[in-house]
Amino acid sequence: MAGELILIVEDNEKNLKLARDVLQFKGFRTLEAGTATAGIALAVLHRPDLILMDIQLPDMDGSAALDLLRAEPVTKAIPVVAVTAFAMVSDRDRLLGAGFDGYLAKPIDVKAFPEQVRRFCETSPSEVQ
Repeated sequence: MAGELILIVEDNEKNLKLARDVLQFKGFRTLEAGTATAGIALAVLHRPDLILMDIQLPDMDGSAALDLLRAEPVTKAIPVVAVTAFAMVSDRDRLLGAGFDGYLAKPIDVKAFPEQVRRFCETSPSEVQ
C-alpha cells in the first residue's frame, strides 16, 4: 500500500509536526487536528485510512472522541490507534479495552513509527494489538 491517508489528532505542536513529517517522508498523506472535535470533523469529511489519536486533548479525551467516531456511520469502521504518554501495561490494556484498534507509546520511535502505522493500515482491527 502507498499513499494511505492518516489523520493525526495531537494537541502538542512538536509531536504533531514530528509524526506528520516522519509519515510524509515515507509516502503517507496526512491530515492534522489539534483537538478531538476538529479531528472528528476531518474524519467525517475525509474518511482517512487510519486515525492516530492522542488521549489527552484540550476539548475531550481520546476515549470520548473514539466513542463519537464509533457512533458515526461514516467513521465507525476506521481504525483508531491510541498514541499516548500513558505507557504502563495497564494503560495499554485499558485503552485497548475501551475499543482502540491499537496502541503506540510516546515518544514515538521515528525509525519504527512508519512501519507501525503501515501495519495498522494493513491489518484488520481484530488482528491489531
